[in-house]
Amino acid sequence: MARTRRLNGQRPTLEDVARGSGVSKSTVSRVVNGEGKVRAEVVERVREVVAELGYVPNSAARQLVTRRNNAIAVVASQPHNRLFIDPFFDLHLRGIRKELVAHGAQPVLLFLEEEEEYPRVGDFLGGGHVDGALLFSLRACDPLPGMIERLGLPAVFGGRPLVRGGETVRECVYVDADNRGGARAAVRHLVSLGRERIATITGPYDQEASAVDRLDGYRDVLLDGASPELIERADYTRQGGAEAMAALLDRRPDIDAVFVASDLMASGALQVLRERGLRVPDDIAVVGFDDLAPIAEHTDPPLTTVHQDIEGMGRLMARLLFRRTDDPAATEPPAAEPGALSSVVTPTRLVARHSA
Repeated sequence: MARTRRLNGQRPTLEDVARGSGVSKSTVSRVVNGEGKVRAEVVERVREVVAELGYVPNSAARQLVTRRNNAIAVVASQPHNRLFIDPFFDLHLRGIRKELVAHGAQPVLLFLEEEEEYPRVGDFLGGGHVDGALLFSLRACDPLPGMIERLGLPAVFGGRPLVRGGETVRECVYVDADNRGGARAAVRHLVSLGRERIATITGPYDQEASAVDRLDGYRDVLLDGASPELIERADYTRQGGAEAMAALLDRRPDIDAVFVASDLMASGALQVLRERGLRVPDDIAVVGFDDLAPIAEHTDPPLTTVHQDIEGMGRLMARLLFRRTDDPAATEPPAAEPGALSSVVTPTRLVARHSA
């Protein structure tokens, strides 16, 4: 506190920290910027003086030295109201934030709801404000991957980006779950229970790769049994799941099972089944996808679903991005991480509860 008083109310400077620590300004700078090659006892002494003086580094000066902003853009191509009511996005963002905080970086959250907002976001991303970008929930043929490539900004995508025809966007690094394998496990489970007329409520398969892959997994198991009458498209919302379930029952009242491509949609489907007087799982077995605890463990009955590590995928996205910002030429994930070249697909598993 004595050192603080001697500053007479002026903002502490790098010179003040160096004087109080008995070391050079360059040594203080290395400690403050987290650079190596400084003895542990010196680091401790400098940090003590920094704390006593209340020294805050000049961010502009630091950026000139490190060429870093310590800020990462987190870009979501979804309406902001959906992001904050869907537990999936909450978990995803939680994982991203934890990893950013661990690396001393600040998330800058950007929303894209309308087509005219893309130039604004592109200008921000290209304006030198952030060190990289994490992007998720992109629509098919979204211009963001192309914008990112032209800007040369390090980026990692949450989920496999799509272009027309269901192909993957080239030259991008992404983190995704094994959506197709998880869907296969869900439908095989229903088959093993003796269910014969298995319907599915899909996500928006013309927009998101996860919906495409989960529908493909359903078809992989049923083959010729995957009648178009048993497939209903929805939008990954509770209301969408409810409307899709009602449409399926109106069209095929004889179904005895349904694989729903998200827990949120499954909660809506279960509501409609109760309203129609159908018992779950006696009359119709239900399996969801995501294993969102606030939903799956509290539906009536508790939901059998496919687990994916949503928070872990958010953290993995950030770890891969930091590897790319540290080494822009990097193309492979860290050796300890699962997955093949560039992108990572994480495993899924079935969690059996009372609905199936």
